[in-house]
Amino acid sequence: MQIPFRKMHGLGNDFVVVDGRPWPLGLSPARIAALADRHRGIGCDQFITLEPLAADAPGEAPAEADVFMRIHNPDGSEAGACGNATRCVASLLMAETGRDHVTVRTVSGDLPCERLPDGTVRANMGHPRFGWDEVPLAEAMDTAHLPLALGAVSDPAACSMGNPHATFFVEDLDRLDWRALGPQLERHPLFPDRANIGFAQVLAPDHLRVAIWERGAGPTLACGSGACATLVNAHRRGLATRRARVELPGGALELEWRLDGSVLMAGPVATAFTGQVELDHFAA
Repeated sequence: MQIPFRKMHGLGNDFVVVDGRPWPLGLSPARIAALADRHRGIGCDQFITLEPLAADAPGEAPAEADVFMRIHNPDGSEAGACGNATRCVASLLMAETGRDHVTVRTVSGDLPCERLPDGTVRANMGHPRFGWDEVPLAEAMDTAHLPLALGAVSDPAACSMGNPHATFFVEDLDRLDWRALGPQLERHPLFPDRANIGFAQVLAPDHLRVAIWERGAGPTLACGSGACATLVNAHRRGLATRRARVELPGGALELEWRLDGSVLMAGPVATAFTGQVELDHFAA
């Protein structure tokens, strides 16, 4: 079966987006991993499928949202949140509907999005969660200060932005070999579901810099939920204000942790190319 796809990115954090609303695509984790392979497939940081909204109960209409977005890591595992993918999908829905406000549903909840006057897309990523069992962690502890150290990093803060994040604060990101630390920390026993690992440098209270080792994906040019977790954890530590510019290797996002608890994330999106792929050429 041949299906169309769209290759999109937010600050270089790239996605293959396929539309499963007309009919089920039946993509297995193995096939998704094959399609996501950068050498033998299309290649992406996350593989995104758009799906129809399910009714809450028999005979009921779906709740207010425009699409269900399912997120897979390049190893085929499913992810709960992806901020840059949310903004990319929102931009597609805005073009499709002619509206400047849409809502993207994920397994972690509904994410309202809007187009700003400068053309960027802003997503409301919802409320961070701080309970040790909400991140989740392997045992009860203060999520603002985890008893975790490896090499030159220690004492991270953790939260969930629909997926687990731990943020280490460092003096000089350029001097840190975070790519060597990331895979070990992602799979640390403290994180039963693995975790996204952020390494953040505070340049000013409203200016942060971060590199993120993404769970199931490794180093990426940008991670939207990781940028949100960075701001949230920095503010919890008294290191940052509630509004800040967060620089990632691929560019900058504008973030705000509002007093109502929700985190807003704004930045550019782009379509790199479109095409069609023959599924039978990839592992079932």
